[in-house]
Amino acid sequence: MSQFFYPQVNDWGETVYLPTIMGYVLLMVILIVLIVAASVLAKVAGKKYKPVDEKAEQSTASSKPKSAVALTTKQMVFCAMSIALATLLSELKLYHFPTGGSITLFSMLLIALPGYLFGLGAGIISGIAYGILQLVIDPYILFPAQLVVDYILAFGAIGISGLFWQSKNGLLKGYIAGILGRYFFAVLSGWIFFGAYAWEGWAPLPYSLVYNAIYIFSEGLITVLLLCLPPVKNAFQTIRSFAHN
Repeated sequence: MSQFFYPQVNDWGETVYLPTIMGYVLLMVILIVLIVAASVLAKVAGKKYKPVDEKAEQSTASSKPKSAVALTTKQMVFCAMSIALATLLSELKLYHFPTGGSITLFSMLLIALPGYLFGLGAGIISGIAYGILQLVIDPYILFPAQLVVDYILAFGAIGISGLFWQSKNGLLKGYIAGILGRYFFAVLSGWIFFGAYAWEGWAPLPYSLVYNAIYIFSEGLITVLLLCLPPVKNAFQTIRSFAHN
């Protein structure tokens, strides 16, 4: 693995691992493959797409007859744009905690979007692709297992939003499921890998439960309130109809 990651001591005296040039190339190749895979799964989901009982989707879906969904650039563009916009919003931090984690401007909502548009498979793979992109932009790697939990499992879990893609109010339900999935893996990572940062008098597990809840659920609450606004809800329904017609 030394040809892909090299050790470096950071300002806190930790030995962290950063990608080499070959590492960056590998991550970008993986990212491209994941986006293509997400678009393929989006194509498969498109064949099963049925508008839910909501006027915005019904009117748009009925305007054109459904046919077998060809593998075009549309699915890829939707998945790639969701990942790119989520990455952009992740840099717009409302608050950044010194030991990791931040409240961002709705970045988790954009990660959950491919699942809402195209189902579970495309959602999970898009979430993993977002995690890979975070590795490229801002890597923080202590151990190989920590990389897997923090960047692959935690962000991939947001893609379980796709469980509700055919449900009424599917984006709201899926988003809540997605952030709960991310919270589970963030707590696991904090408990196993970052227990040394626990507040004085706190055991690692309670510390991780509270610490990760603060930033994940703060952003989650703001986003849920946003999604309950009728204009926002209708806008996302229209986006989904366009993605399938």
